[in-house]
Amino acid sequence: MFLKILMPTTGEISLYFHIPFCRRKCPYCHFYVVPHENKAAKTLLDSLRLEWDLNKHHVLEKKIVSVCFGGGTPFLIGPEAIAKILSWIQPPSDAEITLEANPEDVTLSAMEAFANAGINRVSLGVQSLDNPLLKILGRHHSAQQATSAILDTAAAGISNITIDLMYEIPQQTLASWKNTLAQLPALPITHLSLYNLTIEPQTVFYKKRSALTPLLPSSEDSLSMLNSAVASLEQMDLRRYEVSAFAKEGFIARHNTGYWLGRPFLGLGPSAFSYFDGKRYRNVCDLKKYAAALASGNSPVDFSEQLSPLASLHERLAVKLRMLDGVDTREFPVDPALYQKLQAKGWLDLDRHRARLTPQGLLFYDSVAEEIIL
Repeated sequence: MFLKILMPTTGEISLYFHIPFCRRKCPYCHFYVVPHENKAAKTLLDSLRLEWDLNKHHVLEKKIVSVCFGGGTPFLIGPEAIAKILSWIQPPSDAEITLEANPEDVTLSAMEAFANAGINRVSLGVQSLDNPLLKILGRHHSAQQATSAILDTAAAGISNITIDLMYEIPQQTLASWKNTLAQLPALPITHLSLYNLTIEPQTVFYKKRSALTPLLPSSEDSLSMLNSAVASLEQMDLRRYEVSAFAKEGFIARHNTGYWLGRPFLGLGPSAFSYFDGKRYRNVCDLKKYAAALASGNSPVDFSEQLSPLASLHERLAVKLRMLDGVDTREFPVDPALYQKLQAKGWLDLDRHRARLTPQGLLFYDSVAEEIIL
C-alpha cells in the first residue's frame, strides 16, 4: 500500500535557499560551504534580497507550496533572518517551510524562535545514534544530543520532524545499526531520509579512500542494514514512498517530492540550482562572486542547460521512477523497448500502464537511471 502523493498542479512552485555557512565541514560533505561569520551572513542576506527581487516576478502567478532553507547549516543565520526572508516571499499559510539544523545547535528556546519565525518543518542531520560512528563521520554531536534535539524541536511545537540516517559507514556493524534503529520508536519523528555513505570527490574522505574502503561493511551486511531499516521503519508506520524516503501518513516531504515529480523550483544563494521553464541552471559556487554579481545588477547564474524534449522526457522518467508508486507509462511515451529491457533485467514491474521499480530495481536504482537517461 502506497502513501498518498500530492501531485504537482499547474501554477505550483517551490523555493530553495542555500545558506552556505557551517561551523566546520564534515569529511564526507561535497556541498559548497564556508565558515560562519557575521559579515558574511549580512552579505548573504543582502544578496538574497537582491536575487529575490530579480526573480519574484516568476512567482506572482504561482502558489508557493514549499520553502526549504538548506546548506550548509541555515540554523546559523538565526530566526530573525529567516523571518525576514519569509516576509519578502510571503508564502501561504499551508506551505511547508523546512529548516535544516545540526543536533548540537538545537535548544528549546531556539526552536521556539524559529517556529515563531514561520518554520513548520525541521530536518535534523542525525546520521547515526552511535557515538563512535559519529566521530568517524566528523560529526560534533553525541547520540544523546541528537535525541534531545528531536525532543526539543517537538516541544517547541514543530510537529513535522525529519531526520537523516546513514549506513555503510566505516567500522559500522549490523549490530550497531540495529541499535540505532531500536532507538527510533521512542522519538517523535514523522519522516526519515536514509542514505548509504558515498565517498564523493573533493572531500576529505575521498583523499583517505584507500584507508577507509577496507573498513566499510561488506555488501552482504549493507543489504542486511537496508532490509532491517525498511522493516523497522514500516513497524513505526514510516512507509517507504521513495528510494531513500520514509514518512508517516500526511507527512510526505512536499519539497523533495516536487523534485521527483518535476515541480518548478527556484534556488537562491551561492551554488543553488533552479529548474524553471524547462531549463536547469545554477548560481556561482562562491559567496563573494555571487554577491558581486548581484550588487552590480547581474545574474549570479554561471551554468544553465535546456535539454531536448526527448532528453527531458527520459530524465523526468528516471527521476519519477524513484517514487514507489511508479509512473503511468502513457505520460512517458519513450521507446517501449526501454521498458521491456528494464523488465527483463528484473528492475521494473509492468502492469498495464503502470511501471514500478521492483525490489531489485530499488537496490540498483542508479543503474536503472543510467539505462534511462540519454
